[in-house]
Amino acid sequence: MKPESSSLHSRNHHRNGYDFAVLVETHPSLSQYVRPNAYGDASIDFANPQAVKALNQALLKHYYGVAVWDIPKNYLCPPIPGRADYVHYLADLLAESCITEHVRLLDIGTGANLVYPLIAAHAYGWQCVGVDIDAKALRNAQQIIEANGLQQQISVRQQPNPSSIFKGVMLPGEQFTITLCNPPFHASAEEALAGTQRKWRGLGKKPPQALNFGGQSNELFCEGGEAAFLTTMIRESKLFAKQCGWFTTLVSKATNLPLVYRELKKVQAVTVKTIEMAQGQKQSRFVAWSFQPAVAKKRI
Repeated sequence: MKPESSSLHSRNHHRNGYDFAVLVETHPSLSQYVRPNAYGDASIDFANPQAVKALNQALLKHYYGVAVWDIPKNYLCPPIPGRADYVHYLADLLAESCITEHVRLLDIGTGANLVYPLIAAHAYGWQCVGVDIDAKALRNAQQIIEANGLQQQISVRQQPNPSSIFKGVMLPGEQFTITLCNPPFHASAEEALAGTQRKWRGLGKKPPQALNFGGQSNELFCEGGEAAFLTTMIRESKLFAKQCGWFTTLVSKATNLPLVYRELKKVQAVTVKTIEMAQGQKQSRFVAWSFQPAVAKKRI
């Protein structure tokens, strides 16, 4: 196994890298993709979507009790360690507010993979609602829920208006403890393709000339890109200020943080926090805000 990666959260199962011997024992079909890398360590070809999917199936089964997990072809297959980090840091945020029980999570853009609710339900026993605009993605997510007997912990619902974030899915009188979101990064298919090509070059592979795997359009880009998406989210959150303790979202591009802070000031958020995260060389962060003084001021 690799040496511990101190950049991941202390409760993250994946701080020691991937133990492929254990993972193959848990999910034998992963074995066909495991090969020694340039350093002689067991690894997979991370440019091969089938290999990455098999790795995710093994990780979810071994660490999170998800016996059955699959995604349709060309849908986003997310890296599990980074997704787990976000959930663990959310748990820390709630613990600071003395909230450790009866947590209800709203996942905006849950996708066909449903990874955030799966991790949150297993790691902390949270009740989770996953939201998406894509009916096919939600059908797959529902199949995952039912195949693993998680109907009492996780549910999904469709966002009827692609231009809305919370409107239409956070129902009148409904209460949530916290929200999470991994917004689409890019403003166009061309920008998304350029990002994909950079990743392939980083893996030492010839980059594709089209977005042939690794995410649907709504998972990768939206009109106006991340900045526009975050602006809409923040403005809509004000409308549901009394229905949710904490709103949170990943902010992929640090250059968008000044915009986020300006918008949060406009909507008069009571408390704003930025939580830095890292996975290896990749730096990330999420921003959390609350309109409820009693929630934000609590401490253990």
